[in-house]
Amino acid sequence: MNKNTYAHSHEEISRFLASEKTGLNERQVKKRLKEYGLNSFEPSKKNKGILLFLSQFNSPLILLLIGAALLSLFLGQLTDSLIIFIIVFLSGLLGFFQERGAINTCEKLLCLVQIKTSVLRNGKEVQVPSEYIVPGDVIFLRTGDIIPCDALLFEVNHFFVDEATLTGESIPVEKTTEIVDEKTPNLKRPNIVFSSTIVASGFAKAVVVATGTNTEYGHIAERLKFKPPQTAFEHGVSTFGYFLLEVTLILVLVIFAFNIYFHRPVIESFLFSLALAVGLTPQLLPAIISVNLAHGARKMAKKQVIVKRLASIENFGQMDVLCADKTGTITLGTMSFDEAVCSEGKDSKKVALYGYLNAHFQTGYKSPIDDAIAKKDFDVSGWKKLQEIPYDFIRKRLSVVFLHEGKTVLITKGAFVQVLSACTQVELLDGKVVSVHAYKNQLEQYFENQAQLGRRTIAIAYGNTDVEQDLTFLGFLSFSDPIKPDVGDVIRDLKERGVFLKIITGDHHLVAKHVANELGLNHTKVVTGLELHRISDHALLKVVREKSVFAEIEPNQKERLILAMRRSGCVVGYLGDGVNDICALHAADVAIAVDSGADAAKEASDIVLIKKDLSVLKDGVEEGRRTFANTLKYVYMATSANFGNMFSMAGASLFLTFLPLLPKQILFSNFLCDLPEMALATDKVDEEITKSPVRWDLTFIRRFMLVFGLLNSCADFLTFGVLLFYLNADVILFRTGWFVENVASAALVALVIRTRGSIFRSKPGFLLTFAVSIVAIGVFFIPLSPLNEIFGFCPLPAQFYAPLFAIIALYLFSVELAKRFFFKR
Repeated sequence: MNKNTYAHSHEEISRFLASEKTGLNERQVKKRLKEYGLNSFEPSKKNKGILLFLSQFNSPLILLLIGAALLSLFLGQLTDSLIIFIIVFLSGLLGFFQERGAINTCEKLLCLVQIKTSVLRNGKEVQVPSEYIVPGDVIFLRTGDIIPCDALLFEVNHFFVDEATLTGESIPVEKTTEIVDEKTPNLKRPNIVFSSTIVASGFAKAVVVATGTNTEYGHIAERLKFKPPQTAFEHGVSTFGYFLLEVTLILVLVIFAFNIYFHRPVIESFLFSLALAVGLTPQLLPAIISVNLAHGARKMAKKQVIVKRLASIENFGQMDVLCADKTGTITLGTMSFDEAVCSEGKDSKKVALYGYLNAHFQTGYKSPIDDAIAKKDFDVSGWKKLQEIPYDFIRKRLSVVFLHEGKTVLITKGAFVQVLSACTQVELLDGKVVSVHAYKNQLEQYFENQAQLGRRTIAIAYGNTDVEQDLTFLGFLSFSDPIKPDVGDVIRDLKERGVFLKIITGDHHLVAKHVANELGLNHTKVVTGLELHRISDHALLKVVREKSVFAEIEPNQKERLILAMRRSGCVVGYLGDGVNDICALHAADVAIAVDSGADAAKEASDIVLIKKDLSVLKDGVEEGRRTFANTLKYVYMATSANFGNMFSMAGASLFLTFLPLLPKQILFSNFLCDLPEMALATDKVDEEITKSPVRWDLTFIRRFMLVFGLLNSCADFLTFGVLLFYLNADVILFRTGWFVENVASAALVALVIRTRGSIFRSKPGFLLTFAVSIVAIGVFFIPLSPLNEIFGFCPLPAQFYAPLFAIIALYLFSVELAKRFFFKR
């Protein structure tokens, strides 16, 4: 397609693309997929192969170590260099397999919530994953759809598109089939729809002309390389990483300086310092995080919660406010059609028929109300649909124009106030027509009475015209949507876990009040959209903290409420399923959509619920907290062990005449210590952790690092004393003894640090226990194996084991004791 494509007619484009009236067939689709590729902005092959493997070695410290090892190899230290290369390779391989598994898990889960498009294929309208749309396809677009490609419109019906993602304009643009001059910029053409924009209202048919990176949005994405903003957790990890890197580099430089001062070999000292930096930096933290989050996402999927963006699990775990509409969340979401009454409040078959005609023939986004009306059975053979004026969130009405008995009849249904505003007269049960002013008070009183009973009530009007003007008010349709039986218990459970529910609904304030009363919120004052207009942004901070029910809320007000809650210090989740929820979903810390909702809502979400149910959400919150807690366990273990070892190395460098450990021994120790921690994703989490939001607290982590790192160093210094003064150890025995103590204690302390409670009360997961046991026991056999010659170890004397076991036991007891005082504080 060239730049003048959109100046051509639909017939010309269809001939050029060989697009038939019946749509493309499978053979044509397969051919075009090969020619144009998938309709995606991402490469079709995920980063799961060699690039992912190479990314495990992109750390500057790792690259420096490899460079130093090459230099060592050049100087003739063949064995040591090869050992360093092998350990670095194995560590990278470990991270590669873990991250690839996490990516595969995420891909499988995303397949469950694919965005699909209605396409004409082989003469039938079918749902196709948007990735498989090709140029020449004929697509159908309805309210709430995300437009998957650039397409030329050839049939529209009151079609409005939100193009904010491309133009920044918040007001939806009306689209037509009008062809304009070829000099007109593409984004100004009314007959074109663009990829990643959203259907605000109406219906349209279009022929696809560009997909993937060939679209207008694709060109922008390619230039700018869009990247989602960091979550609080990602920011915390990044800040923590820089902090630890600074501490590590400072201490490494100090240790390197000491070694040079004591006239130790420069190359060996440099390798030692680099290996120390690598060994003491939590280089597997990205892999550990990916594994934990992927494991959590897999478990959440079993509870019908699909995670689209893994990093959002952390925000899910620390969420303390959940905002949701009442329909389908608090209530069953299956509307029951109660009655159709005339303007006088009496049963009316005509009102029921007109309501059915409107719901049955409308082609836009069908609501639960439409489904409830459609269960009625009427003979509509004498009615021919002429056109439709789709629903939108400004008019709050939906009209269908019919030809009946040779006359034009427009039937409107919608919100009472908006329908009444388009009426000039009222029809009574006997067919008599009177002025709307004569019955306005009576109509308002009936509507208010229904709202107080918790009923959802909409109005019906008609006119012998094709515009929504000078209509005749006909009557009301009333529906009931009962509260879910267990929702009260779920809300109380969420509250006990520190998550407070706030209801944000477009329904009448009396309906919202009725629901609040049924939930036991008898003293709750409902804040309406009209009141919200009069509240300043500063005052709103207090209102959103104190109030829990907001009714008659407009779509843009939802976003304002969410932002106010966030500014007041809350971590906010928003559960939405409609196109009117998109702004609120973007504004929330955790965007939660429902799989049955609009495509645009699912696309904007971080998490998708297969089932719209608060109990499912409660399970997801708990699983999110477990996932985050297991990630923090690694952070606690890595920081305390790393800082402790750094402190021990610095101290040892002051009085030893040799390096306390060789570079290859440091890397081997680090590799062994990382093995058990890879099993943290499967570990059990104390129940008290899931009862409150989990937060990233760098100050807390620093304190933990200092306290438990120094305890680690105390165990190391006791080991130094035993080796030097009790055994009179030479260089090889000293290194062997400290290596064994260091690995065994680091593995075993994982079982203690993993819980805030007593190790005897909180049992670890099986895989973690197994991995710790293998490493803690296996390290004692390394000096007796052929590895002793490769790594420079020697068998340990029998008299060393008793003090060694005593030091490890004393260290574990000290950590358990210190833990009680630390967490109590």
